[in-house]
Amino acid sequence: MSAGTHTIQGIDEKINILMVDDQPGRLLTYEAMLSGLGENLINAHSGMEALEHLLKTNIALVLMDVSMPGMDGFETAQMIHEHPRFQNTPIVFVSGIHVTDLDRLKGYKHGAVDYVSVPVVPELLRAKVKVFAELHRKTQQLEMLNARMTVLQEEERRRIARELHDSVGQLLAAISINSAFVQGESHKLSPDVAKRVSENAAMVEETSKQIRTISHLLHPPLLDEVGLASALQWYVEGFSKRSNIEAKLDIPQNFAGLSKEMELSIFRVVQECLTNIHRHAGSPTAGIRIVQDEACLRVEIEDAGTGIPFEKRSAFGSSAHTGVGLRGMRERLRQLGGTLQVQSNSPGTRVTAILPVLRATAAPSGQEVSRVALT
Repeated sequence: MSAGTHTIQGIDEKINILMVDDQPGRLLTYEAMLSGLGENLINAHSGMEALEHLLKTNIALVLMDVSMPGMDGFETAQMIHEHPRFQNTPIVFVSGIHVTDLDRLKGYKHGAVDYVSVPVVPELLRAKVKVFAELHRKTQQLEMLNARMTVLQEEERRRIARELHDSVGQLLAAISINSAFVQGESHKLSPDVAKRVSENAAMVEETSKQIRTISHLLHPPLLDEVGLASALQWYVEGFSKRSNIEAKLDIPQNFAGLSKEMELSIFRVVQECLTNIHRHAGSPTAGIRIVQDEACLRVEIEDAGTGIPFEKRSAFGSSAHTGVGLRGMRERLRQLGGTLQVQSNSPGTRVTAILPVLRATAAPSGQEVSRVALT
C-alpha cells in the first residue's frame, strides 16, 4: 500500500465519539440524534468507565453528562485533561441541572469546549459534533503529513550522510594519499613550501575528521549496527569534547521491546536537548538518564543552566507557541504513543520523554502474545 493510499484511508475512517451518562435512556437518545453522522458511537455509564475507554481507544470527542453518581462530569474531565495523552481531547458537557453561568464557567475551567443544556436540540447537537469530527479529521491529516515529513527528513539525512562518506570522504582520502607522496619529497622543496605542504596535510586530516563527525551526526551508523546504548555513548562523549560541557549518561546496556523507529526517536530527543543546552542554557553540566520498566521507558535530560524565562514557561503547554525543536520532539513521541514534559527552574531545566513499550506475556495456551503497556 502506498503512503498516499494509507493517508486517504486513515482520514476516511470513522472517528470514535465517547458518550458518558449514567442513564441508559439518555445514551439511547444521544445515539438516535447522532447516528446519522456515520461515526462510531461508544457508551460509558460512569467516569471510571470513560477513562478505561480513553486508555484503550483513540477518542476524538467526549460527550459527557455533568451529574453522575460517584465521580461527576467535572471530576472526570479534570482527570482526563491531567493525563498527558488526553490534554487536548475535546469535551462537551450536557446538563439539565447545572445550567447557570457559574456552572458553565466551571465546565470551561475543567477544559470543556462546549456546554449544552437539556432539553437538547437534536439539530444543534449534531451540528456541534460534526464540527468537532471534521476538526479531528483535519488534525489527523496534519499529523499524517508531519509523520511523513519526519520519515522523509530521516531518509534525506541518511542520503546526505552516505554521500558525505562515500563521495566527499573518498575524495579527501585520495587527497590525503597524494599529500603523503608530496611530503615524502618535501626535502627537495624550500622550507616555506615544505611547511605549507605539511599544513595542507594536517588540514585535510582535520577536514576528514569533521566530515565523518557530520556524517555520523546526520545518521549514526552505530544505531543500526549495535543499537541505542552504544550510539548514545558515542554521541554523548563526542558532545562533551565539542562543547566542553560535562555530560554524563546513565543508560542500561540492553532494552526490551524497542523498535528501530523508537530507538531513532530517543536518539533524536537526546540530540536535540543537548544541542539546546549547548546553545541556550549556559550550563557547565548535562545529565542523561534512561530507565525502563514493565510499563514504559523514561528519558530524562537535565541541565544546571539559566532555565526558561518565566514569561516563556506557559508556552510549553501549547505546541503552537514553542520552538520547532520542541514541537518536533513532541510530534515524534506522539506518533509512538509517548509524551514530553518540560520543567524549568532557576537554575536548571529537565526534559522528560515517556514512551510505552511492548512486552511479551505468556498466554494460557503457552503462546506468546504482545500487549502495549499504557501510561
